[in-house]
Amino acid sequence: MAIYLDNSATTRPCEEAILAMEESMREGYFNPSALYAPALMAEKQLRTARELILGSLRAPASYRVIFTAGGTEADNLAILGVLSGIHGGGRILYGAGEHSAVKEACKAAAGFEALEMPYDREGRIDLAALEALLTPDVRMICCMQVNNETGAIQPLDEIRRLRNLHCPQAHFHVDGVQGYLRVPFDMKATDADSYALSAHKIHGPKGVGALVIKNTVKLHPRMVGGGQENNLRSGTENTPGIAGMAAAIRHYPTENQMLQIKMHLWECIKAVIPGASVNGPAPDGPDAAPHILNVSLPPVRSETMLHALEGEGIFIGMGSACAAHKQKVSAVLTAMHTPRPQAESALRFSLCPENTMEEMERTADCLKRNYAILSKFQRR
Repeated sequence: MAIYLDNSATTRPCEEAILAMEESMREGYFNPSALYAPALMAEKQLRTARELILGSLRAPASYRVIFTAGGTEADNLAILGVLSGIHGGGRILYGAGEHSAVKEACKAAAGFEALEMPYDREGRIDLAALEALLTPDVRMICCMQVNNETGAIQPLDEIRRLRNLHCPQAHFHVDGVQGYLRVPFDMKATDADSYALSAHKIHGPKGVGALVIKNTVKLHPRMVGGGQENNLRSGTENTPGIAGMAAAIRHYPTENQMLQIKMHLWECIKAVIPGASVNGPAPDGPDAAPHILNVSLPPVRSETMLHALEGEGIFIGMGSACAAHKQKVSAVLTAMHTPRPQAESALRFSLCPENTMEEMERTADCLKRNYAILSKFQRR
């Protein structure tokens, strides 16, 4: 039976999400902008989903939810939608290991200077280097909640403190796609101006996400037309997708054993391959997300081991799925100053609440057998 350990790329939709989408398509297919009773029920379901998302983030009434086609659109809407209303230019800061949805949006903002916030060797924002970049003309700071390759939890509270000290008017955007529901987040305490999330990372459907943003933020739409989502995201709402996302949120088991299972995997790997090393924070440390383990197994190259495990029905990743066909060495590991041989052999194991201890043991056993063979062949 297959073992799926690439949940940072996408997750298997849960049964509740599938059923909610089926019901929406069969029974609740009405356009929520229409005025008759069944359509009003569809609109009520959207309102309920918004309230559910706000509650899951402990967001007060001063925030609103805008439904999008996923995390990428949510990030783009927050970044470009805010910056398009700011005149006179200035600086945009983004983490060196940000997802391309954030990084490329920052670079695409005309009239602004986009600068990277450096990483330390554990893959977290270097706060001293950040403080040197915080000038009064900083208009926006973008930072992911959890790094999608290493699982490093970013120091958002410290970033907010420095923002408030040096450039309090700067918009603070958090890409929560890899952290939402897996790592607790409090919108009020963090005081983020906006937060992006995606359904297919939490056992919901692909093609739907949301942007949570303060009501006071002046946001300019990136899609115009019928004026849906309070004129901020035109297009008939994806009611089946939103229903599936809401069901996935309701049924996500926030109390789970992912950390223990991840640590069991790491202990098993260390036992069979003593030369293995972790990329990122200590797996059981407070700065490590419970569901991601990035490990290097030199001299075996990442892609070689990935396909060897695939041959045994084990599916893992080796970095961002969106960049898998574009680069040989991870930009995240490069930003962490990871030695090239170590970066070239990095593997990402990303878990979900359904993974088991037995799956970790089988994965480690397969790694041991394949490593014993593949490590004898080194690329010249």
